[in-house]
Amino acid sequence: MIKNCSEFEKGKLLLIDKPWGWTSFEVVKRIKQKIICFSKRIKIGHAGTLDPLATGLLIILTGKYTKKVDSIQNYKKTYTGIIKMGCVTPSFDSETKEYNFSSTSHITPELIQKISKKFIGEINQYPPCFSALKIEGKRFYEYARKGKKIKNMKPRRVRIYQFHILKIGIPYIKFLIECGKGTYIRSIAQDFGIKIKSGAYLLSLRRERIGPFSIKNSSKEL
Repeated sequence: MIKNCSEFEKGKLLLIDKPWGWTSFEVVKRIKQKIICFSKRIKIGHAGTLDPLATGLLIILTGKYTKKVDSIQNYKKTYTGIIKMGCVTPSFDSETKEYNFSSTSHITPELIQKISKKFIGEINQYPPCFSALKIEGKRFYEYARKGKKIKNMKPRRVRIYQFHILKIGIPYIKFLIECGKGTYIRSIAQDFGIKIKSGAYLLSLRRERIGPFSIKNSSKEL
């Protein structure tokens, strides 16, 4: 427990290595529980959500630093992860079961590299149905988990600065992506599968960097 809260009230920026399975809200809640300020209520928030099944850098802001949320969310973000080809999932990641299995016999390292280059620059992407975006006051995933389709979903314009293939072991691809605000890596995995004509989903994801902030300087203690 932290009882001297003056520095948190003035404002602190905490770099957290979010564990697998935790929501970003659960990380914020845990930090709140560690800060005892008696009658004072200190603002605490995060600058950029990470999905529960993703790990890596989560920036927590306290006190007056919460005003920096918008500017930090505009920073470029760097991720590493693994895409699995040959099937898809409803959530575009490993939260839901694989289905629609297809052959990967036509896939070569050269084809993988060629397809990855098609994502560089500004692209349109549809957010996952299992995302936390809202429509008519409800989260997308609330509709998806009830088997309801979201009507009139519109694509979003996002920017991909880098898409490097780090390792190939078909049906798996290890990658590094540097992207702009609002990018869904799950949607990139889904779209990659469509372009390579085998289906694909995001097996794992780790956020390595947000602007000048690196996972190397983060804390695993919560």
